[in-house]
Amino acid sequence: MDTAATVPTFRDATDADVDALVALIESAYRGDTSRVGWTTEADILEGQRTDPEGVLQVIKSPDSRLLTVERDGRIVACCQLQHRGDHTYFGMFAVSPTLQGAGLGKLVIAEAERLARESWAATEMHMTVISVRNDLIAWYERRGYRRTGRMTPFPYGDERFGIPQRDDLQFELLVKELA
Repeated sequence: MDTAATVPTFRDATDADVDALVALIESAYRGDTSRVGWTTEADILEGQRTDPEGVLQVIKSPDSRLLTVERDGRIVACCQLQHRGDHTYFGMFAVSPTLQGAGLGKLVIAEAERLARESWAATEMHMTVISVRNDLIAWYERRGYRRTGRMTPFPYGDERFGIPQRDDLQFELLVKELA
């Protein structure tokens, strides 16, 4: 059980958080450090997941916020929320690999959904997930997201999104109705 010192706090990211957020996102998805957690993409993608410019763009966007989660003064999780009319897009979700599987991700997604409803009166949350990430998709399904079967191509050749290690990558849209 969390003590007061380890209870996560939520806030919007600032410019000063960019380097820490890039490091967190990279550690959660790419390279050997990501293998400590269960959300690694290291077997399907190499290279970067994001960069300082991309993170700063999310922070600065008027229709977006980068929710940052701190525990004991350290950034341990984050997610992007982008207002898109009647729905909110959920992305850039990362939890420190050493904290994955301990329930922090559930808290983050619940707070993101609450903020989407309260800030923008969103009726749905949308996200895209690489379709071969069955374990991750199953985790989202347990949170109430449903697969739509709507696919978009992976941006092969654009190394800003990583270097694919297989040729069957695509993104699937997942949707959850927000009560």
